[in-house]
Amino acid sequence: MESRNNKSNRQLRTAPCYSNFERGSTASPSVIVIGAGFAGITAARVLHDASFQVMLLESRDRIGGRVHTDYSFGFPVDLGASWLHGVSNQNPLATVIGRLGLPLYRTSGDNSVLYDHDLESYALFDMDGNQVPQELVSKVGETFESILKETELVRQESSEDMSIQRAISIVFERRPDLRLEGLDHKVLQWYLCRMEGWFAADADTISLKGWDQEELLPGGHGVMVRGYVPVINSLAKGLDIRLSHRVTKVVRRYNGVKVTVEDGRTFIADAAVIAVPLGVLKSNSIKFEPRLPEWKEEAINDLGVGIENKIILHFEKVFWPNVEFLGVVADTSYGCSYFLNLHKATGHSVLVYMPAGQLARDIEKMSDEAAVNFAFTQVKRILPNALEPIGYLVSHWGTDINSLGSYSYDTVGKSHDLYERLRIPVDNLFFAGEATSINYPGSVHGAYSTGLMAAEDCRMRVLERYGALDLFQPVMGEELPVSAPLLISRM
Repeated sequence: MESRNNKSNRQLRTAPCYSNFERGSTASPSVIVIGAGFAGITAARVLHDASFQVMLLESRDRIGGRVHTDYSFGFPVDLGASWLHGVSNQNPLATVIGRLGLPLYRTSGDNSVLYDHDLESYALFDMDGNQVPQELVSKVGETFESILKETELVRQESSEDMSIQRAISIVFERRPDLRLEGLDHKVLQWYLCRMEGWFAADADTISLKGWDQEELLPGGHGVMVRGYVPVINSLAKGLDIRLSHRVTKVVRRYNGVKVTVEDGRTFIADAAVIAVPLGVLKSNSIKFEPRLPEWKEEAINDLGVGIENKIILHFEKVFWPNVEFLGVVADTSYGCSYFLNLHKATGHSVLVYMPAGQLARDIEKMSDEAAVNFAFTQVKRILPNALEPIGYLVSHWGTDINSLGSYSYDTVGKSHDLYERLRIPVDNLFFAGEATSINYPGSVHGAYSTGLMAAEDCRMRVLERYGALDLFQPVMGEELPVSAPLLISRM
């Protein structure tokens, strides 16, 4: 089946391609945005609406970046970002989502990083297929929270940073009463596995000092029932987007920028917004001339980028419990499993297996068929009479050269301020993306908010040079004071 977003991509590809912007005697300011993910499209939208000439260069053959809604099953499924973290009007994206009338399925009213589901809607099993009693899971959850509170004391007492894993080991040395054994220990490892999923990284690489520094918005967590692509498409409408334009070089001068793409063509403009993933910046596949300042390169090198993938299994009918998620507990967090039940939120017979960290890296080394078999084996552990899937999708965010990772996180020994350093402009280069959000890293609303900031910084800087700065020109959204309510369901 042909995907709907492929149709829109074909329309985008028909846009003419020029080597530079056509300028007349009344030339308007021009900007090149590199990367058509959420941040890049947001920046381009704002600048376009501010009467800038905007060209958006994207290496993929589609828009959205790490937001990717697939329609091959005949209904939308997100291979990338799928949650809105902070289901409330305080979320920068709430106005856009509400205005489009897109429904959300709230999976949790708790805004913590520990629970993206309310714990009354789960089913955990051991490796033999026995369901773990709900009371035990709740009791171990309370123990896990107590352990994390104790790690706060370790953080206060230590002048040196350490990993979350090391801090938990110290807590066990001090508080042997918090050590768990047997099935309780396995459930505790499952909680750690879910925490690792939040950061897309293993506990032995996550910073004790930085793990809880992001701002958590109220309202809990919600799944985008129709996927994120309607939001991307609405922001992209009418923009000059050049797909399959992989940028290889960015030259900045006092009077503008020159951007070179893989086939050797060049484009010039007054300024550029760099909105590519952190993993791509780390790969040095884009050469900057002159080099970026040392403090900027250090921010790129020192921020962590994690991996969380999705193996999406489509079944003919539902054969699993009517809960939001299924899990398998094990002796280590690496051995634990997590499945999102999309039927609960969307009505479609789909389970989504979501490995993170080293497990995700190991699975990426497999063929898609082997990865699907691995995920289905976990299903069979807990539901021996499971039906064979009739379709599947597999993401590869870690090895995809257009992303080289899922999202950023704080690594051991590095400052949380690195996010802000990555955001700060360099001359007429402006940076956006989830890894430039000091308040909301690793999130779609973080990418969106940095797109807004980069566009406004760029607008002011360029118009200063044109002598036409209007400090009172509204940014996107300010001219629409009436916000639409979010459509939230809970079954």
